[in-house]
Amino acid sequence: MSRAWMKTVGVAFVVALPMLASAQLTANVSLTSNYKFRGQDQDTSRTKAVKPALQGGFDYSFGESGWYVGNWNSSVDWLSGNSLESDFYGGYKFSAGSINWDLGALTYVYPGASDANTTELYAGAGFGPLTAKYSHTVSKKYFGSVGGRNTGYFNLAFAQEVAPKVTLKAAVGYTRFSSDVQGVPNYVDYSVGAAYDFGDGLSLGGALVGANKKNFFGDINKNRFVVTLTKAL
Repeated sequence: MSRAWMKTVGVAFVVALPMLASAQLTANVSLTSNYKFRGQDQDTSRTKAVKPALQGGFDYSFGESGWYVGNWNSSVDWLSGNSLESDFYGGYKFSAGSINWDLGALTYVYPGASDANTTELYAGAGFGPLTAKYSHTVSKKYFGSVGGRNTGYFNLAFAQEVAPKVTLKAAVGYTRFSSDVQGVPNYVDYSVGAAYDFGDGLSLGGALVGANKKNFFGDINKNRFVVTLTKAL
């Protein structure tokens, strides 16, 4: 992990500490054995299963209005000259009947490789233990690909407490590339696992995560058992 990344995280936490007194601000920090995004490894420098990543972020909600903004960060290693992913997002949450809606926009920023920066609009709907979410790329490129605007991603997730402090989690996603992304196949990703809540904001999760089309994408789509330790601040 680069010193620049550690310095960035440290400065962000110091700047944010005075705001932690606000009930509207929440923060978290995580250590994961492998950061997978939409089923794909975000560290391509190593072929082994364990590729630790440090992650953390902040969320700020504007009272009971439903509006929110946030930032989430992770160490990555798949772009030359860059070791950080920094996501900025904002949106609006509301309920209509028994469905909880979430509408917003998200920008993925890679400080050392800005050509990979990507912006998406998203819409999510939650009903009981199920959540469906669709993200649509509005930037010219999709994570540095040649073209990519109008690429879509649909995810269906399930989360249900099955025993005291134990939550079963499963998800399946589908990436549909826009027509100007030539030669790259659409693919399906998946995740199944569970999380244990230790209390005081500390949780431990484990999941089998991967994606199909391994013949095209290679090792980054391989199944990995990912372990993540998270602390809410």
